[in-house]
Amino acid sequence: MTTCMVTGASGQLGALVIDALLARVPAGQVRALVRREEAAAPLREKGVDVRIADYGDSAALESAFSGVDRLLLISSSEVGQRAAQHANVIAAAKAAGVGFIAYTSILRAESSPLTVLPGEHRETEAALAASGLPYALLRNGWYTENYTGQAGMILGQGGMIGAAGDGRISSAPRADYAEAAARVLSGDLPASGTVFELAGDESFTLAEFAAALSELSGQEIGYTDMSPGDFEAALAGAGLPAPVAGMLADSEAGAAKGGLHSEDRTLSQLLGRPTTPWRETLKAAL
Repeated sequence: MTTCMVTGASGQLGALVIDALLARVPAGQVRALVRREEAAAPLREKGVDVRIADYGDSAALESAFSGVDRLLLISSSEVGQRAAQHANVIAAAKAAGVGFIAYTSILRAESSPLTVLPGEHRETEAALAASGLPYALLRNGWYTENYTGQAGMILGQGGMIGAAGDGRISSAPRADYAEAAARVLSGDLPASGTVFELAGDESFTLAEFAAALSELSGQEIGYTDMSPGDFEAALAGAGLPAPVAGMLADSEAGAAKGGLHSEDRTLSQLLGRPTTPWRETLKAAL
């Protein structure tokens, strides 16, 4: 019986991967890793074997990975600490005898014009290549929820600001990326080092997003494009922590340079269907 473990299994992406795995394999083959005991109960109710370990605790990780054949390493949310955390996970997985790791990286990590996010992903990709373990890279593009999750706030403010210019964003909802990850983890394994560049079939500019939000909500929403510096200052002024404001401004500056746009159809090929249109996700959010 092949066992598949998902790290960060109580998070927004990880929980969806667990559900996608359970639709494909018996619950007895599914393992979940969470950082806190209180996050375990909803997963255990689904029949999943839940283990507790933090990315920074090498001994706990090695113990948690005992008996795991295939591992999905979902990237940490702690920007600035992720490369070291991921290296701990990889080393513990190797010590525990894990046979395959899939890692959630970022679209075109080696050439992305984004400057804040890709560095730690590149470091993790290099660590996987050096580990000797069979692995695959799931280079996820932008989640549609990165914008639809702000719809209520945008409507409340009566307008949308950003710094992406005319850059197109090829997004898909988390559930699409989660299903693709589950398929890779539970199916016939790809050759070690396989890179999956994953993005939505459809794309939008932020002006187009604002227009769709206007149409679907019945409220006129305009889009104001700003310089990355002004956008970062506006986000910080709205109360976002400085590192988060900087990361978001950098991401939009990268989007303006094409960093979040892709015409690759690998995601829909993995799914065996078109990716979920961004307008559908926006409509559901509203």
